Amino acid sequence: MLVAAEERRRKIENEIRALLPDGLRVKPDPALLETLVYVTEFPAPILGSFNDEYLGLPEEVLVTVMRHHQKYFSVEDSSGRLAPHFVAVMNTSADPDGLVRAGNERVLRARFNDARFFWEFDQRKKLAERVADLSHVTWQAQLGSYLEKTNRVIALVREFGGNEHAARAAQLAKCDLTTEMVKEFPELQGVVGGLYARAQGEPEPVWRAVYEHYKPAGMEDSIPSTPEGRLVSLADKLDTLRGCFAIGLIPSGSKDPFALRRAAQGAVKILVEGKLALGLSRLLGDSEPLREFFLDRVRYYFKDVCGFRYDEVNAVLAAGCDHLVDVESRLEALQAVRPTDNFEPLATAFKRIKNILKQADYHGGEPIQEQMFNLSAEVDLYREFVKVADAARTHLPKLEYLPLLQVIASTRPAVDRFFDQVLVMDSDEQRRMRRLELLHRINVQFNAIADFSEIVTQ
Repeated sequence: MLVAAEERRRKIENEIRALLPDGLRVKPDPALLETLVYVTEFPAPILGSFNDEYLGLPEEVLVTVMRHHQKYFSVEDSSGRLAPHFVAVMNTSADPDGLVRAGNERVLRARFNDARFFWEFDQRKKLAERVADLSHVTWQAQLGSYLEKTNRVIALVREFGGNEHAARAAQLAKCDLTTEMVKEFPELQGVVGGLYARAQGEPEPVWRAVYEHYKPAGMEDSIPSTPEGRLVSLADKLDTLRGCFAIGLIPSGSKDPFALRRAAQGAVKILVEGKLALGLSRLLGDSEPLREFFLDRVRYYFKDVCGFRYDEVNAVLAAGCDHLVDVESRLEALQAVRPTDNFEPLATAFKRIKNILKQADYHGGEPIQEQMFNLSAEVDLYREFVKVADAARTHLPKLEYLPLLQVIASTRPAVDRFFDQVLVMDSDEQRRMRRLELLHRINVQFNAIADFSEIVTQ
């Protein structure tokens, strides 16, 4: 018995390497390794084989049978192709007569025969012929069958600008739920649908979108590789979110039976990494609870996954968060400018501007021109405002936030002089209103990128 988990891990890894002949390697599977470390007391890997005729089945099916049902490592050759071997991990010291190995091979052969039967049996009925069968598969009691969900997803895909391939993929995406393969191996949902669609002659954009529409499975997983797949995956996740929130199935604490957090995180990842120009107001509708829930996932993505500081995320989201690709661009610009000398003093001054406007309850509307200002500090700040406004007209339509932020940061000396030399709340009403208007207009320009008052300064 090996007490230390790390010692068991090293034993498994070292003995697997010693088992495999040159040219073969175990298919990396950290999660399976972690499981085997903790379900064995004295692990001992053994190398088994299976008839290479089974390699005629899709690799995804074979690997799933080995991994999920038998806890075997798959083996691949130097080019990454699946080899007719597997590695099992015994919980005993030795198998001198090969009885354990032979037993594992016999069990795996039976499982592969089942998989081959399901594959051949399911092919007798095309996915498109299974669409109507989805009416007999309940998705959620109050939200109806998978056929109803499918129709909603198709409508969303079309609403989001999807082409005919995307709509076809949305129609077929859930059909594999009626197949014998998925009933036996539920881990293959989506993947089997994509494989069947390919075998049945569907165009590549269709079958690949079906194959990948459950992606991403987590923040470490990649998003679907095609535009069609991204739209189908996004529409499927949004339909789940909209429907569950509409009937009050909102996650609380650790309870999340419909995996809504994962659905929202996947939608965020697809929107950002897929560069989809779809606004949250359009995607989420009028549900304020859903919007807040989704924005929590947005904050998590940019802070914990992308590594932006929490105050940068708060500042950018406070200035507008409808388009997440735009949010990402503003965050990158803010992160790039933050280390410069002018940034934090300017952020402090911006907080002062915001507080003055709030206390004065001023919301803009006063006409101002340069000749209306008398003090040089006022004139200088007005000219800086004009410079920023010109830069905004040049860069904002192109989403070029970094050069605009650099121009904004360069206004810091003029802002400092203004506050050193000018009394904003002058007793003369006209002077006071002109100065408030100037600060208001500067505030508006700054807010095009971020609410600097959210930045934590030293």
